[in-house]
Parts: sequence; C-alpha cells; structure tokens
Amino acid sequence: MRLHRNLCFAVIDGLHKIFNENEYADKVVQQLLKRDKRWGSRDRGFVAETVYEIVRYKRLYSEIADVKAPYDRDNLWRIFAVWATLKGIRLPDWKYFTDTPTRKIKGRFDELSKIRKFRESIPDWIDDLGVKELGEQIWTEEIAMQNEQADVILRVNTLKTNKKDLQLKLQSEDIDTEFLPDHPWALKLTKRANVFKTEAFQNGWFEVQDASSQLVADFLDVKPGMKIVDVCAGAGGKTLHLASLMENKGQVIAMDIYESKLKKLKVRARRNGVHNIEMKVIDSTKPIKKLHGKADRLLIDAPCSGLGVLRRNPDAKWKLEPEFIENIKKTQSEVLEQYSKMVKSGGKMVYATCSILPSENEKQVENFLKSENGKEFTLVKDKKVLAHKSGFDGFYMALLEKKK
Repeated sequence: MRLHRNLCFAVIDGLHKIFNENEYADKVVQQLLKRDKRWGSRDRGFVAETVYEIVRYKRLYSEIADVKAPYDRDNLWRIFAVWATLKGIRLPDWKYFTDTPTRKIKGRFDELSKIRKFRESIPDWIDDLGVKELGEQIWTEEIAMQNEQADVILRVNTLKTNKKDLQLKLQSEDIDTEFLPDHPWALKLTKRANVFKTEAFQNGWFEVQDASSQLVADFLDVKPGMKIVDVCAGAGGKTLHLASLMENKGQVIAMDIYESKLKKLKVRARRNGVHNIEMKVIDSTKPIKKLHGKADRLLIDAPCSGLGVLRRNPDAKWKLEPEFIENIKKTQSEVLEQYSKMVKSGGKMVYATCSILPSENEKQVENFLKSENGKEFTLVKDKKVLAHKSGFDGFYMALLEKKK
C-alpha cells in the first residue's frame, strides 16, 4: 500500500479535532469524507478506517510513540508512523517520518501487548471497572471484541417489503448481504458499502440497526392497535421498529428531551411509510403525568455508559469519566421510577441499555423492584447480550409486567 499525502493530511487533521478539540469521531469523519470530491470509495475508506483505528488504539500507539496529550502535529505524525509500521506499510521519505525507529516500534508493541490495558488501549479506571463487574476472563474477551470493527447490519422495514426482496434489490445495486440466524429482520453486509445511496434506502425499505438493538422492540411483546410509549426515543431506530411490528395500527408516542432528535425521527418515519407515531418533547413533568396509567407498553431505552457499543464509538472510552458512570446510574433509577408510572395495570415495559455493566442493568432492575413504585411490577424475563459471544453490540433488556 502506498501512502498519499492528501489522505494522510486528512487523517492528521481528523485526529487533531478528536484528540485535542474533543470533537466526536463520527462527526469528524463525516466532515473529512466531504473534503475532496475526487476521492473514490477506496480513498474514503482509507481515511475513515485509519482515523477510527488510531482513535481505537490511542493509548497503545501513544505509548509506543512516547508522546502525551495534548498532541501537537509532530506527535500526531509519530502516532501515525506507529500505526503504519505495525500495519507493515512502507513509510515514504517525507520529513514527518525521518528517524522513525521501525524495529523499536515492533519491540515495544510486543512488550506492551502482554498488558491488557495497553493491548486493548483503555484507561486504567475502565479496565478496573470491567474486571470488578464482569470478572477477569469475561472482561478480557469482551473488551477485545469491543476493539473489532462492527459489521453493518440492516433491519428490513416490513411495512414496505420483506427480507428476501430487500436482499435481491440490494444485490441489483451491487451490495451482497446474508441472513442472520435468530434475527428475523436482519441482513448483514458481506462487505462494507455506502448503503445510504441505494434506491432501497431512499424508498424506506430498511434502516441501519445493529442486530442486538433489533431484539429490543420484539422483547416488548407489542400487538397492532396498542398504545406504546417510547420514552427515550432519540432519533427513533427502535420506535420505527415498534411501528412496523404494530403494522402501523395503534399509536406509538415517541418522547425525548431533545427536540432535534425527534426531528430526525420525523424524516425517517416519512421515508419508512410510518404514520402511527406521535412525537412529544419532554420539556417538563407534564407530558409524563398526562400519560400515567395509559400505556399498554413502555420502552425505556435508558441513557447509559455505552460500554456495549465501543466498537461503534471508540472515542467514547476517552471521553467517559468515572463520575459520569455514577451520575448515569442515578439517572437510570430516576427514569425507571418516574416513567414506569405510565404503564397501565396488566401492561408491560422494557428497560434496556447498550451497557454490559451489571450495575447499570440487572442491579438497576433489582433495585427498582424493591422500590415503592417497583413493587407493582414483576420481572418476566431478561436478556444480556455480550459482544464476544454474539458478535454484535453489547446490550441488556428486561421485560417487566405491571400487576393487575
């Protein structure tokens, strides 16, 4: 592989924004990919994948390069040189690479790879937390899997088509997919591609949604005609899935504290041909109180640490703080306590997170069931998905039923 100056400069600029200006990696990569209209898919792939890979292994590469934050541009080039050397890419004779100690880099890599926090490139406190909550062996396997690049998974929109027809349509647009056992709505891309440019996407035949995330709406046990509340709807991946499971019959109330996210959901719903969603911004306690005792089903896709989806958001591990985890656990219990009041007697709710930590998952449910409001509920079943076992995102979901 030959390194091209303009692509390498794009990578360095992106790393500067992510590491020094604390911008989100996915947003930075989106901007970088629009930088030069002449870039082909291979060029864009190089920029995106290299940025993500270096973000993923920031700690390991920085340690080998012997540089510390805040990184100046020379530091970033040194990190880049480490990445290229370990990939077996020949460094061109640019000034940034003079005196790169190739042999020393490989030696340091072998040495540091024996220590998990360097090998998997994670802050000490996350490593300690993972061991404490999951145990040495499970954490070791899980955090290794969280450094693998995630597959692109699609969820078929059954309001418009079926899985077989979607597969054939994508095939006609040169995108090959395969079915996934135990995931009735999922297609996995055999090779990465820009699916958003396809006619199938423009026509609302599918959404991009990880296989684990697709299990959540199904877990809620919805039927056409019900009144469903999705209380942390965000941009609405699971909301849209609920609407399709309900065959557009009944009502889905999508709620979120961010109006901007609900606006995105509106656009997606139109493309999906979904017309049974009503959107409400949670700007006070009023919208919640109005729905007390009204919902047949409630989905709480709770805010969490996101430690189950580091494969998709590798920069999150550098942005997370121990205080955030403690605060988010308080938020989770408040959300459970307050929002569960919307479930009618005999109704059901799902509490879900994209975290793998028992303290955000099983423990939250246990604590809720002991609380005043929680005593009205029973746990029907729960499911924990670990990335190293499933190959998909880490997730947790619990189905609770309100006593009649």
